[in-house]
Amino acid sequence: MIKPPGTELARYTQTLLAVHAARLRAAWADKDRGASAVELAVITAVLVGLAVVILGVIIHFAHNEDNTITQTQVPNPNGNN
Repeated sequence: MIKPPGTELARYTQTLLAVHAARLRAAWADKDRGASAVELAVITAVLVGLAVVILGVIIHFAHNEDNTITQTQVPNPNGNN
């Protein structure tokens, strides 16, 4: 089965957010509405956002390098043109 790029990242992000959401729901059910749960959710959201931006930069750089690599000539080791 062919997986599109970023499938693993999307699945990991979805799982990570689901775990944090479950913890937050459990904390609310226990009437523990402290700042630590909210801070954890905000920090997680910021880190996920940064990871997505960094992934975009890496993919953009890789595509640019891919174009550069395909436009180069590979020398013939036998000396034939």
